Formats: sequence, C-alpha cells, structure tokens
Amino acid sequence: MESMTNTSGRRSGTGLGQQHEYLLSGSILDDSCEQLLHKLRGFCDNCDSSAEPFQDHEMVFTIRAPNGTNTSLRVRKSLDVPNNPYHLRYLGQQELGDKNRATIVRNCIDCSTSSDCVQFLQEMGFKLDYEFVLKGYMFRKGRMKVIVAKLFKTQPHVGPDALEAISRSYLVELSVNAPAGQEGIADEMKAFSDSLKPLVILDKVDTRRLQSV
Repeated sequence: MESMTNTSGRRSGTGLGQQHEYLLSGSILDDSCEQLLHKLRGFCDNCDSSAEPFQDHEMVFTIRAPNGTNTSLRVRKSLDVPNNPYHLRYLGQQELGDKNRATIVRNCIDCSTSSDCVQFLQEMGFKLDYEFVLKGYMFRKGRMKVIVAKLFKTQPHVGPDALEAISRSYLVELSVNAPAGQEGIADEMKAFSDSLKPLVILDKVDTRRLQSV
C-alpha cells in the first residue's frame, strides 16, 4: 500500500512486516474539497506547514490459482521522485469480526523494493489487473493518516499533468497501521471522522462486494 523516504511509503504503512490496517473511507466533490483541506489543516499535526503532496502511479497485479483463489499485490512508485524505491503491498480480506466495529480491519504487509519488482511479479505469473495515478495530499493526526486524493486514468505518452480524472470527486481515506489487538484504534478513528462531518462521511466499505462486481 511504511517507514520509507518517499511519499509512496509514507502513505502506506509502517514497513514493519505484517500488521493490521484499520480503515474508513469516503469521497467529496471537487467543489467542496478545498473546504475539507482547510479543515484538516486546522485539525491535523502538520497544521503549521503545507499538507504533504504526493503523486503516485499504482499497479495492481493478480495471480489466479487453479482452485479459483486470487492473490493480488499492489506496486506503487512515486512520480514526484522517480529515483525513490518502489513500494510493494499486500492487503488481505477484511476481517468479519464484530459487525459493530467502527472500522474495516484487514491484514497488510508493506515493503520497499527495487524497480524490477514488476518484471519479477510477471515472471511469477502475476498479470496486470488495473492501474491508476493517485494525486493529492496526506495529513497526520497522531498515528492516524488522512489521504485526500484524486484518481486519474493512466494513458501512454501523456504526462501526469494532462491525465484524465476518473470522477469529479476526491477519495478520502482515514487509516492506521498497527499490530493486532488494538481495538481502541477504531473508536479513536471514528471520533476523528465524526469531526469532519458534514463535509465528508467516512464509513466502512465492504471491499469484498467491490471485488465481486
């Protein structure tokens, strides 16, 4: 999806191997995005400085086993600093757990890697499933990270500044990567997400349903 020196690594996790990702997500229309950014500048730890911008190219590779089980890995590279390491991420299925739990919880593994990881995955049998460019800002509030970013279609021979946006809205994600068993994180995230209402509603999204569409 993290203790790397590039923006791709910083917005994905801790870089400490397998952890749990706690996640809430939503979206906000373009016309209201600046209001949200202004509010986050006041709420978050980096309020005295500009929000941390990033521009990443993300590719999702999938290998399909004969028994019908699919495994996907996400490869991300920074477009702002092309010489920085690539970032490889595995996201597991969200845990069923308690239906009253405030956030999605799923296993995740993060690591930095060299640029030949794409060739390595292809040689292992992984196929490119889809790709996109994600451009936006990252905020921090304690151990929580807030991403406000727009998704763009990738197009050959087109520079990042000329890419076509996928929608007229921004993706908003609130996440924490932490070891298992820290259930208090979900309540902490829910309280913070409530402070962003009514500008944006952050909620649990059933990723299993999205993958079956």
